[in-house]
Amino acid sequence: MASAAEQLASNINFSSFSKATDLKKRIWFTLGALIVYRLGTYIPLPGIDPSIFKQAFNSQAGGMLGMFNLFSGGALERMTIFALNIMPYISASIIMQLMSAISPQIEALKKEGESGRKKINQYTRYGAVILAAIQAYGIARGLEASSGFGASVINPGPFFELTTVITLTGGTVFLLWLGEQITQRGIGNGISLIIFSGIVAGLPAALAQTFELSLNNGVVALIILLVPLVIAGIVCVERAHRRIIVQYPKRQVGNKMFGGESSHLPIKLNVSGVIPPIFASSLLLMPISAAQFSAGSGPEWLTWVTANLGRGSLGYILLYSTLIAFFAFFYKSIVFNTEDTAENLKKNGGFVPGIRPGKNTANHLDYIINRLTVAGAAYLVAVCLLPEILISQYAVPFYFGGTSLLIVVSVTMDTVGQIHSHLVAHQYEGLIKKSKLKGRRG
Repeated sequence: MASAAEQLASNINFSSFSKATDLKKRIWFTLGALIVYRLGTYIPLPGIDPSIFKQAFNSQAGGMLGMFNLFSGGALERMTIFALNIMPYISASIIMQLMSAISPQIEALKKEGESGRKKINQYTRYGAVILAAIQAYGIARGLEASSGFGASVINPGPFFELTTVITLTGGTVFLLWLGEQITQRGIGNGISLIIFSGIVAGLPAALAQTFELSLNNGVVALIILLVPLVIAGIVCVERAHRRIIVQYPKRQVGNKMFGGESSHLPIKLNVSGVIPPIFASSLLLMPISAAQFSAGSGPEWLTWVTANLGRGSLGYILLYSTLIAFFAFFYKSIVFNTEDTAENLKKNGGFVPGIRPGKNTANHLDYIINRLTVAGAAYLVAVCLLPEILISQYAVPFYFGGTSLLIVVSVTMDTVGQIHSHLVAHQYEGLIKKSKLKGRRG
């Protein structure tokens, strides 16, 4: 039998959506913020000739620069003020999460609740600003030193480097602020929606580019079949849960018995979500992008990186797979802390049937999550690497890669869930108001 919440959710329709005034305001705010972001991806960086830069970029866009351009929503290809996008923030998040597993001070901050989380977010923002400044300076020097991109710089020198650092760092900081505003006043995670909008905005051009490729009918049919299959697989796995039964004991208060309910603890098959591919991609982007900007004029190790870690190479596939699996196992302990979950169940009187409360429950949960993470990591590696064959062998655009599809589908599902929760809350508010009116009449 469906619960009251499920019955209420099944009654949601377009009429209830039209009455949800607050939800419509949030949707319009989100759309307006994303339009501002997209407009910013067309404002060129001062001191750059966009036409010359685009020609140089197209000659080298088949490597990691193409993926960087994907995450920046096309801003890198046009070298605009949002060329760095929010990648420095993602890199800073990786560093902070790695530090939380090493530093006892940061681990203590995580346990302080909301105040500790705010401090960690503040440190992450500071780190993002520092990384953005370093990457912006590296881009400025790379543009000046590169034989391919150097012609696009109008007046190279210290002033160009200074304006590039200030502009690109300011663009990243503005996007962080815009993402926070979307999270607070809009719908869903603002950072994820910014990446999502950049990928979706490039889909029409990617489709046109795919149709222009001289591919045989078999490859075209494979692409047409692969994309829906990958999307369906992502939806199935992202919605898959392992339910662990939790029993609460009965207790007597006076002449009445309370408790004794049986509930379940849902654990996702892919506990870490879309974070591992993003983290792995961001770590691969930094050294390889620097190598491609140097265009052979840098040190020998950069030339070796370009030769051995290029898109589709064996070294790239092995390193990418390893990083995805590593972050899948690393991030699952951050998303789902088995010791805290076992302690909370013990405090509330809950227990897993056949397992002692406390440490034994934590070990049991850890055993289950490790097995689920093996399957989840294999799924992430398969989704992200299978399209690499099409990209490397047939020059299919990056937008049809596993990482981009994973981000688009996951963010879409999360946004739909956010809208659904707002509609349910709106209906609950309507029921409460009606009950109050009936109480006053009575």
